Formats: sequence, C-alpha cells, structure tokens
Amino acid sequence: MLVPCAILALCLGVVHSQFPRSCTTQAAFNTKTCCPLWKDGSSCGSLSGRGQCRDLVVFTPLAAGRVPQHDDDRLDWPRHYYDNTCECFGNYSGYNCGECKFGYFGDKCDRQKINVRKEIRQLSLPERKRFFSYLALAKTTKSRDFVVLSTGDRHHRDTYRFVDASVYDVFAWIHYYSMKAIMENSTFDDSKNYAHAGPAFPGWHRLGLLFLERQIQLLTGDEDFAIPYYDWRGEKNCSICTEDFLGDNDIQGILDKFSHFASWKSICSGFNYVDAYCPAADDHCQMETLHRKPGTNPTANWLPSFQDVEDTLKWKDFDNPPYNRTSQRNFRNALEGFLRPSDGITLERNMHNLIHMYFGGTMSQVAISSNDPIFTLHHGFVDKIFEVWMLRHNATTDVYPANNEPGQGPDECATPYFPCYRNKDFISSSSTLGYTYSKYQGM
Repeated sequence: MLVPCAILALCLGVVHSQFPRSCTTQAAFNTKTCCPLWKDGSSCGSLSGRGQCRDLVVFTPLAAGRVPQHDDDRLDWPRHYYDNTCECFGNYSGYNCGECKFGYFGDKCDRQKINVRKEIRQLSLPERKRFFSYLALAKTTKSRDFVVLSTGDRHHRDTYRFVDASVYDVFAWIHYYSMKAIMENSTFDDSKNYAHAGPAFPGWHRLGLLFLERQIQLLTGDEDFAIPYYDWRGEKNCSICTEDFLGDNDIQGILDKFSHFASWKSICSGFNYVDAYCPAADDHCQMETLHRKPGTNPTANWLPSFQDVEDTLKWKDFDNPPYNRTSQRNFRNALEGFLRPSDGITLERNMHNLIHMYFGGTMSQVAISSNDPIFTLHHGFVDKIFEVWMLRHNATTDVYPANNEPGQGPDECATPYFPCYRNKDFISSSSTLGYTYSKYQGM
C-alpha cells in the first residue's frame, strides 16, 4: 500500500509559532492567553493547587538600551503572543502544570529520582537496544502536546500554519526554530540567534536534552531512561560510527541500509532560507535523509583532544563582553568552539563547533543538525563538560552576565519553551534536574 507523503496540517490563519497544541486556538491568540485546562477542569490546575494563570509572562522588562522589535516573533519569548501563561507551584511543571519538574515523578510530583547518563560505550547490549528502540518510537509517534510552525515567508503572518510532527521531530524543530536568523526592522542578522553565540548556549542545549529525555520518559513510561553521551576526546576517528552503534556510511555520506537510522528524514531540511520557517514540515517527500561523512572535511578532520577539554575547563569567567562569538578568555566561547581553548584569544573552530564540522552531512548543517541522533550524544558530552566546569569553579546563577544580546539575558525565557525557563536557571547542578553523569576516561 502506498503511504501518502503529506501529513495532516492545522491551518490556523494568523497563528504564528510553535506552541502547545491546546494554545493554538484563535481564542487563545485573541486573548493573548496560554493557560490550558488541566484534568480537574481548571486553568493550570489551579483547583488542585498545581499552578495559576500568571500575568506579565516575562520576568523583567526589556533590557536597558534595547528597542523592542516587532518583526521577530521570538524576541522576549513569548511576549509577542501571550501576556498570560501558567505559573506552576512546587514540583509541578509543564505548559498546563500537568507534568512534574525535571527529576520528579508521581501523580503529586513528590517522588525524586536521579538517573545516570552513561557514555554510550558503557551501555550493555540490552540498554543500547532500548535506547535505539526508544528513539525509533519517538521518531514515529506524533506528538500529543505540540505542533510545529511551517511557513515559506516570515514577513507575512497569514502564511503561517501549524503541522503535526513526531516527538523527535518536535525536538529537532525547536533547535532549528531557535537558530533562524534574528529579524529586526524587516532585515535578517544571521550572526545572532537564540541558542548559540552567547551566554545562553550551554543552558539552552541543557534544556533541549531535558525536554527530549522527559518526552521519551512520558512516551515509554520508563522513568529510568537517560540520554547517553559520546566522549569524543582524543579519538582518531568516530568509533561509534558502526552498525553496532550509530551506523556506518558510504563515500557519499549515505547511511548503510542496516543502520538504525538509515530511513530517517530530517525535518526542515532542503529549504534553509533565511526568510522561511520549515516550509516543507508537512511533506515527508521533500525531506532529506540523514547524511554523515565523519572525518572527510579537510579543514575539520580531527576531534578535540583531552588537552583541549582541560584548557576549556581552566577559564574561570563564564562569559565576557561583548558576549558573542568574539568574546575572549571565557569558558562559554571556548566550549562553544569559536575560541582556541589554550590561549583564550585566538578565534578558531574547536570543541563543540569542530564536532559538527567533523561529522559533515546533516551535522554540519547546524540548524538541522539535531535531526541526527549523534547530536544528542555530542551535546550530552558538551553538557557534561559544562557540569564539570560548574563544579570546579563553584559556579552559581550569579555568574550569568547581564547583557543586551537578543534572547541571551539572564532573566529572559529560553525560546520557545513553556513554561518559562530563565537562561540563568541552568547554571545549577544537574542533580537538581534529575540526572548525573557516569565517570569515563578519568572525567
């Protein structure tokens, strides 16, 4: 039987962005309110004491000196759309306060659990098979709670529409959406985005992994699930690019047919236009299959060394002015890979950025790189390095700098999540978020 290429699209007129499905009604947009009902019949579960519908969703006014720009729908998230969202109490969380904070479980969210994220080569064969089967389930199961935005023209809001997407594709789309060039006064600045090249980088990606991890836990009912990581320090080649792990590829970058991910297609691929949001999100026939060409880029055919990681960890300052890809002598820019870790001054590709370029194919197209599951393993290790740095330097939320970079302020909500997670809140121990890391190769 032929499978049609198109999937169901939710055409909602001037509805603008990726939100919880229950907040994509015209009534929600007319009232600028995203306070969905919980199962007790009240907004944000207020009758059960889970939360309340909160006014003035943004924690602080616009940073001093910044003029509000109304072109970009993501600026000061979610101010453009909603004046009211759910504020959850205690250990409750979620867009309607119907879930638990990261690390908590149970009907009353009173049961705490800390899972161990292991290096993927530490997983037993059953654990590895479970990981791959859970990814396959997330890739093929439509998200119950979220839809994604698709439009070929960011300038014209009447072209915006929501489409269904799988649980994994929602995760991949969130990265893509946050990476699109910032639009100010109807012009695009591709040097800035909401997930990279600024202080929000480590925490934003920490939140992304937590989101996917929790969605898979909810999908499978497995509270023990934890995303593994890939410790790439000092590797001469990609040791996990085999059929037993993430899959081999041919000289053209096509994954072997026996790979777990040979049939995976990349949402938002093939249409990387600055003025578009994922225009083919509802047409699987237009999506590209995953590609991977590790080590074939002559300008990025090596992996960071043990010393590169140690040099990155030595920088005591979390970030420094001007809080972008040119910032010197700081941990964030060295980790992100715009800075030579050893001297903290020379601008060069290294660390996080080098890994993306090393893998080539889908991973090297950074906006859509989250479609390749290697992205989750890579960022798991980036997050582990972040965790080690915080422990070594006794870092607290106070180290997060005030700045005027769009979406990068300490009290700004991470784009595009519900409820509001402030950027500075992720400078905290991973154990407070429900996970820790295994020790591997001395770290």
